[in-house]
Amino acid sequence: MSQQPSRIPPEPDVPPPSAPASTYRLQLRPEFPFDAAAAAVPYLASLGVSHLHLSPVLEAVPGSAHGYDVTDHSRVRAELGGEAGLRALAATARAHGLGLVLDIVPNHMAVPTPLRLNRPLWEVLRDGPDSPFARWFDIDWEAGGGQVLLPVLPGPAGECDLRVDGDVLRHGEQEFPLRKDTAGLELPELLAAQWYRPAWWREARTSLNYRRFFTIAELIGVRVEDPEVFAATHAKVLELVRDGVVEGLRIDHVDGLADPGRYLRRLREAVGPRCWVVVEKILARRERLPSGWPVAGTTGYDALHRVDGVFVDPAGTAELARQYRDFTGTPPWEQEAEACARQVLTGDLAAELAALERMAGPDLGAAVRELLVAYPVYRPYPEAPEPDPGAVERAAAAAGAGAVSAVRELLLHDRAFAARFAQTSAALRAKSLEDRAFYRYAPLLSATEVGGEPGEPAVSVEEFHAYCAALARDWPGSGTVLSTHDTKRSADVRARIAVLSQAPRAMGRPAGPDPQLAWVARQTALGLGDAPEAPARLEEALLKAVREAGLHTSWTEREEAYEATVPDYARTGGELPPELAGAVRANLLGTALLHLAMPGVPEVYQGAETEYRALVDPDNRRPARFPREDLARLDAGAAPDGPAQEKLALTAAVLRLRRARPALFAGYAPLTARGPAAEHCLAFARSPGLVAVATRLAHRLDGAGGWRGTVLPLPPGRWVPLPVREGSYGGPYAGKAPLEELLSAWPVALLVRQE
Repeated sequence: MSQQPSRIPPEPDVPPPSAPASTYRLQLRPEFPFDAAAAAVPYLASLGVSHLHLSPVLEAVPGSAHGYDVTDHSRVRAELGGEAGLRALAATARAHGLGLVLDIVPNHMAVPTPLRLNRPLWEVLRDGPDSPFARWFDIDWEAGGGQVLLPVLPGPAGECDLRVDGDVLRHGEQEFPLRKDTAGLELPELLAAQWYRPAWWREARTSLNYRRFFTIAELIGVRVEDPEVFAATHAKVLELVRDGVVEGLRIDHVDGLADPGRYLRRLREAVGPRCWVVVEKILARRERLPSGWPVAGTTGYDALHRVDGVFVDPAGTAELARQYRDFTGTPPWEQEAEACARQVLTGDLAAELAALERMAGPDLGAAVRELLVAYPVYRPYPEAPEPDPGAVERAAAAAGAGAVSAVRELLLHDRAFAARFAQTSAALRAKSLEDRAFYRYAPLLSATEVGGEPGEPAVSVEEFHAYCAALARDWPGSGTVLSTHDTKRSADVRARIAVLSQAPRAMGRPAGPDPQLAWVARQTALGLGDAPEAPARLEEALLKAVREAGLHTSWTEREEAYEATVPDYARTGGELPPELAGAVRANLLGTALLHLAMPGVPEVYQGAETEYRALVDPDNRRPARFPREDLARLDAGAAPDGPAQEKLALTAAVLRLRRARPALFAGYAPLTARGPAAEHCLAFARSPGLVAVATRLAHRLDGAGGWRGTVLPLPPGRWVPLPVREGSYGGPYAGKAPLEELLSAWPVALLVRQE
């Protein structure tokens, strides 16, 4: 978009905001430690970001590629460079005008190998409920007969080689602490005398008696609602905040906590008023964040859904859904989602369901199940408006009004039951929707994203404007994202797939004995296109998809013969028809502009400042490629060469403007085009001095004959496209801008009012 994206005059006397101007997410790992991040700082500063957002930095399982499996809250991870490395990174960032934001994990810790890496858990297993660390974990000692189930063995305990070695019990590389004075017992008596029971991993589904993260038994829940546990697990992070090393915090999986509101109030008191805090909270489409939470907002999946959705054609999506159901026999979305919820609740989460039913009593078990299945959001919050009053009525119709009423009374008056119900509800939504139904229901794969609604993926222009206006009014410092370490497909892959909603016939009838997998493979290949190593990456993603879907194979019950056919599907064609190239470009640049210019704090995922095609993890957590040379050429005056460099130029231009003149990005006002193609223009004003314009549904626009005299009325003043490139956009404009002229070279434009 620019030959000179860095030439932005600074705005004088603007106080430093407590919220970042923008963030850039870096995935740290042993292969990309703190010093590698520090080496990237000069480039990231030149790109225009204001803060680096680091994946978890506390001590984790050795070799962890993500850091969410924390083993020690008191130390910065040695494999990344330790605390000295983190402080050096902060100093380098500060010298270039950047701050740090940390991703922290309050909900869970690792159940590592060896177990002694998690000292609090090790001591609980050795000393039982009398251990001072017993308060750290949600363990139902009674349900386990006085023992913690440890589902870590490859088979039944009687078939495994368990042996005593000094003061530990061993199985291969695994070791377990022995209770005092039990080392001399015979093995059966020794096992019965411990505070834990080593068990086959399959027993976790039905017999686990500690709270875990979703269905991952290797991650044990932490009781941060306890003030002493909070203090112990947050001491190092709070020290880093107090010392100015860290200026913001991302709170991972806030729905997993027993009392998120109380936790956030305690955290805010500890970090002070200026620390930027956002929560990973997946909001349903009509759900609102509790207004009393002392946070800046969410990490931004709610924005992702709106930005993606406004580039989806509802008519074409309906046609794709019809084709998909005819081709695969898959039921409608609502039926699929409910079926998956029931399967996950009674299967993968059977242990969690049993715990809730014990707490509620045998007569209320059915009502507990029906309320969990019917609940329309991740978890209930008493301080938030009821998102769907009909959910209770649906549950009552299935389980009986009296029983459902009794469970609701428990939710209102029994704090322990309410917390466990909410935590189970969050796990159920995540596992049944994100990790199952989204892999089964795939008419338009770009819609099967965290926080999305595959049954209703299109977002109208009016809904987009209403969302942005509310964000600017209520949560102006909230995060916004398009690609993350958790997205199933990066924004640019989704942008390519979304074009199919404008041209359903381009989907064709993919070949293969499994129609559902053939359809998924075809759309995934179209999204990935000619990306490097595409066939191998596609095969890995498809194998994960079929295991998550659980239709013919799964992670725990693998069907080798079926999985052997998956590579054949990975060889499907991956290029969209040439006539859709313009629509792909419009989607790629349009989603980027809306994300960067809309209310909130935009986050650029590592490498996504240029065209970034990635699939589900681990593909999206590969080492980043920073386009230093491309940015340097653009800054030297070279014209962008292709959509990837166009996106880089656009991203740098808007990020630099946000950092230099933050006051431009205040407020929000929709702008409405006039003329025969008005529906294809999405435009809005930020403050009195900035206007963003994007083309939507560009393939349909071309088919209808283009803009045909459509104009965009502008706020008062003279407006020039930014960055200024003589002859590229015309202008300056006053009163209105002819879209055929304004968008002649690019499908997007950013206008700044001349003083």
